[in-house]
Amino acid sequence: MGKKAHHPHRGSLGYSPRKRAASPVPRIRTWVADTAVRMQGFAGYKAGMTHVVRVDDYPHSITHGQEIVVPATVIETPPLAVFGVRVYTKTTSGLRTLTECWAENIDPRLGRVFPLPKKRRGAEDIQKYADRAAEVRVLVHTQPWLAGIGKKTPEVMEHVVTGSPEEALNYAAERLGSSIGVKDILSTGELVDVAAVTKGKGFQSSVRRWGVKILHHKTRKGRRRAGTLGPWHPSAMMWSVPQSGQMGYHHRTEFNKRILAIGDEGVLTIDGTKLEITPPGGFLSYGVVKSDFVLLEGSVPGPRKRLVRMRPAVRPPKRMPEGAPKLVYVSTSSKQGV
Repeated sequence: MGKKAHHPHRGSLGYSPRKRAASPVPRIRTWVADTAVRMQGFAGYKAGMTHVVRVDDYPHSITHGQEIVVPATVIETPPLAVFGVRVYTKTTSGLRTLTECWAENIDPRLGRVFPLPKKRRGAEDIQKYADRAAEVRVLVHTQPWLAGIGKKTPEVMEHVVTGSPEEALNYAAERLGSSIGVKDILSTGELVDVAAVTKGKGFQSSVRRWGVKILHHKTRKGRRRAGTLGPWHPSAMMWSVPQSGQMGYHHRTEFNKRILAIGDEGVLTIDGTKLEITPPGGFLSYGVVKSDFVLLEGSVPGPRKRLVRMRPAVRPPKRMPEGAPKLVYVSTSSKQGV
């Protein structure tokens, strides 16, 4: 008997179906069960990447205490405007909206997303629902006109407020109609999960989309395709067969990205020295970072100007350094040879 052929599967089926994301605003389905009263997560726009030199403070690293070079992503984070509060109650079918209230001073540019209601319930009317509330969320929208991307239409999203229902309602009511900065939510050294929509690459073949092997040059029906689409019996093509189709523009979540630093209005302070984070000539395809920003360790899905949502890490590792990392150097050299 001959040796049994071994043919590992090409590509990961864990991301199927590989179709376009429904919205450029990523969804967050899981939130951290935290006792502190605060809004969970923040959102910003990907500006570009650079590299930093920091002291390795991971306790069991072989380079502990030494200076190492790590890649970093700059995410511009203009303040989020809180325009509403939504209260959920728990039912047998899951969470259901119990009530909501809206701010009086809503930015008219929010009307680009949906028609603004003429009759709005105030925050004082929702306090009576605290005993029936299972979850409190704030309705926020981004303010891209404060960033350097030249956009007028905001993105709308919900963020959970942790704590007891009474505390969460008071927290949300106090901030209704105002803006929340990134420093009010996140801190340096904290681990966050990032959710974004990846770069779109359009319609691609199975070779690029799944990594199948290019067949022999004498193959009868083409080389850049799967060798077979399925057996005679059952006479149906399985969903797992690598086929051509949409590649990229998929919703992805990456876990445990450490915040290296948080800057104010495009300026980063290192040991008392102020540093402009924007390189000469600006970030490629982005421009100048004008508002607050977050410096994340590692890469982030999506192209420049793509919306990135951050939340506190839902499954952080057990062994993590405490406090903020010590930055020695942050590269601000030009990314386009200027």
